[in-house]
Amino acid sequence: MSPTEWLLATPLQAPNKLVPIDTAFVVLALVVLLPAVRRWRDRAAWRRVAWRAGIALAGAGLVLVACWFTTSVVDLFGVALSPVTQMWSAFAGAALALAVTGIVHGGGWRRALAIVLVPAALVVPALGINVEFAKYPTLGTVVQSDPYPTYHAGARSTAHPTPGGPFATATPTMPGSGQIVSADIPGTRSGFHPRPAVMYLPPAALVPDPQPLPVVIAFSGQPGAPSDLFTAGQLATPLDEYARAHGGRAPIVVSVDQLSSPGLNTMCVDSRLGNVDTYVTQDVPAWILANTPATTDRKAWGLTGFSQGATCTMQFLSGHPGDFGAALAVSSELQPIDQGPRHSADQAFGGSIARWQAAAPIALMRKNGLGGHSVWLVAGSVDGEFTANARELGAAATAAGARVSVSSAPGSGHDWNTVQWAFRTDVTPFCDALFAAHS
Repeated sequence: MSPTEWLLATPLQAPNKLVPIDTAFVVLALVVLLPAVRRWRDRAAWRRVAWRAGIALAGAGLVLVACWFTTSVVDLFGVALSPVTQMWSAFAGAALALAVTGIVHGGGWRRALAIVLVPAALVVPALGINVEFAKYPTLGTVVQSDPYPTYHAGARSTAHPTPGGPFATATPTMPGSGQIVSADIPGTRSGFHPRPAVMYLPPAALVPDPQPLPVVIAFSGQPGAPSDLFTAGQLATPLDEYARAHGGRAPIVVSVDQLSSPGLNTMCVDSRLGNVDTYVTQDVPAWILANTPATTDRKAWGLTGFSQGATCTMQFLSGHPGDFGAALAVSSELQPIDQGPRHSADQAFGGSIARWQAAAPIALMRKNGLGGHSVWLVAGSVDGEFTANARELGAAATAAGARVSVSSAPGSGHDWNTVQWAFRTDVTPFCDALFAAHS
């Protein structure tokens, strides 16, 4: 491993690294705050400590007010910030305010340490928030939006094809794990301009003349990128485990770009923001069938996604029930939404609230039915809003004829910890359902 590879592989959530960093951050802040040891009996020095502490508390307070305003007043993020995230944000505000006082009014050594405190006040709280959201497992996932090699159709392993049925025993030369690759899937019919997709090919797809396999189309959250489900969501781990238990066979998973840019919420419909419905239901399947050993049996095609991607998952399942047989949705909204009903309607539904309401998964379930489909709905146990969404969507899907599982990831919120738990828990029955449909 080269020094660059070693650096990019540095874990960002390991306690043995974070605890020393957090301790050093606290010590640095205290040294900037407190008087020099030789002046501990000096009342004037302690008055300056009280002044610096007051400025720091004011900085923390301003940040907490900003957190409240952005989530409770303007709903900038679409979800509430957790207490842990608000705590780390307050620490950042306090440390930055303390650093400013040290730089402006400190002596030589205090000014130098205060300058060091500025980047520490940004980096250390960011690491703490990252533990809460589990977004970036390594440094590489921060600096590389798509760390995977480009896919070349037909460039597969020289191993022998797996004989027998869908759960046949793997040959000794079959790869022991799947491959994650990047692939350009053009918007040929839709005219949509996506970023490259990220695809998981199970071992059984990496041999000459592979047998047809089920397919899962996947979606990141918003903001996000197609690679997120594999970097932050760690989706390849349960897929590889499934493949090892089933003769190298698992679904082909294609995480596509339904956004076109990280912050754009297309709401997964055809609109002036992009013809995403046509892209996902026509362009993507056509490319998958032409370039991978995918089954043509659409009952063995599934969908999965997180947050905005979960909402898209439920929209496509309920809007196109003939094209997909199962869905695993993590923290789905009840409705495609961008800021609010009026803004959503104006952005993607020609200003029509009625059209916006008709695009809701529950409205589509009632219209189209979900007989014979399987649905897994997951939300974090401390994510009250999305837990309620999962239950409501589950009740509607059950009424529409689907087999439904609703579960809560213990102790997590609207974050990637919930996604990882959902994949560890539900990928196996989800894959089983697709293979059962395929057989």
